[in-house]
Amino acid sequence: MTWLNRMTDGHGGKFSAPVLLAVLAASSPAWADAPPGAAVCTGCHGPSALGSAIPSLDGHAAADIVAQMQAFRSGERQATVMDRIAKGFTEEETRAIAEWLAQPEPDRNAQP
Repeated sequence: MTWLNRMTDGHGGKFSAPVLLAVLAASSPAWADAPPGAAVCTGCHGPSALGSAIPSLDGHAAADIVAQMQAFRSGERQATVMDRIAKGFTEEETRAIAEWLAQPEPDRNAQP
């Protein structure tokens, strides 16, 4: 089962079309080496999020990102959608994405 198939609204339904559209719009060939699902995070939490109500993850340590995802997954941290998104990733996927996001943005998007 893929990460996208596991992302449900908690009632068996899949995320809405706007969420899927955001994922597709955020996809880029520059992210070819990104872990599966990373485009979902950077679509909302990338550098363009600076100054918005949605926090940028740039500059955050991987361990901090993992801890927040665990808090969303457990319900310890309240959210509008992040709790459902967090439940869509395994612990291994969360760690891989967090380690990738913790890299400086130019390094993440460098072409091989």
